[in-house]
Amino acid sequence: MKRYQTSETLPVGLLLALAGGLLDAYSYLNRGQVFATAETGNLVLLGINVSMGNWSQVLHYLLPVLAYTAGVLVTELLRRHLEDEGGWLHWRQYLLLVECVVIAVVAFLPQTLNPLANLMISFASAVQVDSFRKFNGCGCATTMCTGNLRSGTEHLFFYLSHRERDALNKVGLYYGLILSFVTGAVLSGLLTHLFHSRTVLAACIPLLIAFGMMFQERIHREEA
Repeated sequence: MKRYQTSETLPVGLLLALAGGLLDAYSYLNRGQVFATAETGNLVLLGINVSMGNWSQVLHYLLPVLAYTAGVLVTELLRRHLEDEGGWLHWRQYLLLVECVVIAVVAFLPQTLNPLANLMISFASAVQVDSFRKFNGCGCATTMCTGNLRSGTEHLFFYLSHRERDALNKVGLYYGLILSFVTGAVLSGLLTHLFHSRTVLAACIPLLIAFGMMFQERIHREEA
């Protein structure tokens, strides 16, 4: 049986996908009907507005893309620094704390600052997706579902064609991440009726649980 770092196991991936679904639904329901955790839609709308000469709207859709890019750059910078430093926490734990701080700030931004809130969610999403790229050895995303749906369905075909046990395990992994993401969106919808713009704080719960689980990695390393 293969062993993976705790930060690269399916339970952590499911928690992060739950947070990803919460964030994406939150930005749509509470921050101006924007999907802020993935940038494909923003890039399409940016291109459409360039073709129409709507330059103010071009900037509107460009800013979240730039925020996402900044999130990746900051993540890579911190990862290299934290890996070299070592320390008591795993480098991914530090980045989970960064994400939680950003989310906490978003929760208290007024509706008049929805564009800023969405920029910050885009940034936090980039931190998450760039920090956690693989689970159980499979390349996955926890803030979007298109790639997971493609990969899961591909492995479903392999299983139906060849009855490969490993392919079935991967089907469960990818579809499990999708289900967890959708569950996060459902929770966001239910909680919005009660907490409105504060709903985003719920995303910190699975992130902090994942943060705590990663201490197990540290314990194993010390025992070894």
